[in-house]
Amino acid sequence: MGCIHGKCCSRYPSSSDGDIPDSQEVGPCCSSSNLHVHGNHGDALTENSLELALVPSHKFCLGYSVLTKRGYYPDFPDKENQDSFCIKTQVQDNPNLHFFGVFDGHGQFGTRCSNFVRDRLIEILSSDPALLDDPVKAYTSAFLATNSQLHDSEIDDSMSGTTAITVLVSGNTLFVANVGDSRAVMAVENGNRVVAEDLSHDQTPFRRDEYERVKLCGARVLSVDQVEGLKNPDIQTWGDEESECGDPPRLWVQNGMYPGTAFTRSVGDSTAEKIGVISVPEVLKIQLTPNHLFFVIASDGVFEFLSSQDVVNMVMGYTDPQDACAAIAGESYRLWLEHENRTDDITIIIVHIKDLTNV
Repeated sequence: MGCIHGKCCSRYPSSSDGDIPDSQEVGPCCSSSNLHVHGNHGDALTENSLELALVPSHKFCLGYSVLTKRGYYPDFPDKENQDSFCIKTQVQDNPNLHFFGVFDGHGQFGTRCSNFVRDRLIEILSSDPALLDDPVKAYTSAFLATNSQLHDSEIDDSMSGTTAITVLVSGNTLFVANVGDSRAVMAVENGNRVVAEDLSHDQTPFRRDEYERVKLCGARVLSVDQVEGLKNPDIQTWGDEESECGDPPRLWVQNGMYPGTAFTRSVGDSTAEKIGVISVPEVLKIQLTPNHLFFVIASDGVFEFLSSQDVVNMVMGYTDPQDACAAIAGESYRLWLEHENRTDDITIIIVHIKDLTNV
């Protein structure tokens, strides 16, 4: 979910609410073959061929594929895809250190914010000599520095920004850093079942801890119906995130109908910062085992109508992750159009963990 001036509320269309059901090309590999970014240009749905990243320290490899697809907004046919991604293998020239990230922009300048954060976050991480010694600290510092640099840039991020879901593979350990409401999910073999385990937790007002935090910072937390006076603002009108039906809780300043963000953390959004939206990531550390089959990181357009288990089940149905990416995007779009007259931008990275043993 984005902000009221972003992509998630059909009552308040904006420049981030317009698109056609094609998508952007994967950008060039930039200056080196181990960096892949999505550059928000072009119209065709794109998938990369299956690529491999070795982890020689633990004698396994990562097989990954990515897809990005513009949303469908019939009233705004010229809007760019505001999602972007970055895949960088051999971070700091270390063959055991690999980075995957998805960035979901929102607001009038969401595309520029998404691209800025995509580029700067990995640059800052890559230049941090403490990255290997303390990845959690390095991640937090990198997000805060990127946020500060975005504020200081020529991009107007007062009502625009981006969420970010990223995974750093360091040997046989994953560090998952999340800001916002995109998601990372691990597929775990459990007996004769494959179970989805969330590696991140959506940072929205549905979460009691995030709700209380932004309230203490001065935010009004109300649905659109409440802020417009159609429902009693003193009575909570939303349930949990899984059962909500299109009118989620949002953040508003005390005496205005803005910014209306449906997330509680992001990079950018300088106006929303004044009412508690922060860029501090939640970082999860997980040790890989042979029961960990693959992980998926994706923008929230995938998870609006698909559960984490749904996504894992769909990946399990395909031997080729490219096919799985296409199937998930197709099903996501079908469900969006079944419930709405539009869809969201969608970006998916699937990373298979191959040949990992206990040794």
